[in-house]
Amino acid sequence: MGKLNKTLARFRDGAHPAHGLPPAAYLSKVFWKKECKTVLADNWVCVGAAHELTAPGDVVPVTVAEQPLVLVRKQDGEIAAFHNVCSHRCMTLVEEPKNVGKLIRCPYHAWSYDLDGNLKASPHFGGTDTHEMDGFDKTKNGLVPARSHVWQDWIFVNLNGNAIAFEDYAGALISRLDGIDFSKLTHIGTLDFGVVETNWKLIMENFIEPYHVQFVHASTTDQPLSDHYTIVDGNCLGSAVDLSEETGTSGSLAVSSRYLTLYPNFIVGRYFPDQMGVYLNIPLGPDRMMQKRYLYTTEDQTLPPSEIDGLMKLWWDVHKEDHEMVERMWRGRRSVAAADGGLLSPVWEDSVRAFQEKIVADVTATKGN
Repeated sequence: MGKLNKTLARFRDGAHPAHGLPPAAYLSKVFWKKECKTVLADNWVCVGAAHELTAPGDVVPVTVAEQPLVLVRKQDGEIAAFHNVCSHRCMTLVEEPKNVGKLIRCPYHAWSYDLDGNLKASPHFGGTDTHEMDGFDKTKNGLVPARSHVWQDWIFVNLNGNAIAFEDYAGALISRLDGIDFSKLTHIGTLDFGVVETNWKLIMENFIEPYHVQFVHASTTDQPLSDHYTIVDGNCLGSAVDLSEETGTSGSLAVSSRYLTLYPNFIVGRYFPDQMGVYLNIPLGPDRMMQKRYLYTTEDQTLPPSEIDGLMKLWWDVHKEDHEMVERMWRGRRSVAAADGGLLSPVWEDSVRAFQEKIVADVTATKGN
């Protein structure tokens, strides 16, 4: 704890303008392990989209804080999360998205679990043709559940089970999306960026601040910096832009927008009047993460294939512009010149500072030591 506080001393020194997080927060395996035990365990973490599990028996493996989990569409249509580990020899059960039918079967010794996680078969465990034995209780050896919640099309887990109810946790974000009829939300495409070689926090910080938009996205957006403002509202951090004249097309972005996050890793972009983008950001370590973007219309809008293709290209290009920035920012933190964490604009990056303060509060909390 003392070493961590020393590392964070410059961040907490009250300087104006404020310093950002120190390089160790983005480079250190020790800091990453601390995040796994606190930030990514204490809070609601987005892990997937419900539309990717359409039928009973659909399963999707995910990783949260280095913990292998599996998302399951159960027979009753509900989605559940389990630790993706067989209770026999602790093998991961699911390696890729697929439909398993009615049973999740371990390939090692054929132990099998129903979609509710109950152990249904343990063949020959007590000897040839003896599947049960004294002292072995099948009902106590099913899959270990992980606390989960599905909000609209998005799946969240809380690893340690201690977070407040999701609707309370996400209340500020939900209120800022007021006016959307989610029954008319339509998924129109997914961009899968695979692994991005950066620290996951840099992706979040990049989305939260509007300062870079007119410089990095000059060819893909037309949203002047002067029309932007930041948002710091509990667990909801981000920025917004209100334009008096909107000229958005599939080839550029010039519409009033809300760029909102739910701490720690959920991102949603609302683009008036009728589009939305949601990012799946999965931290994999201090130096890499996985990212997808789900594209939606919000008013039962039917778009021709050519316009969907245009939107997909637009957002691919926007993300790639951001990826170059965040990968270079991660590499820059190796420099001795980055020791003080850099500087944050009190006007355009107060939302970034609020995000970083949440990270620090979590990793230094007594319960996380």
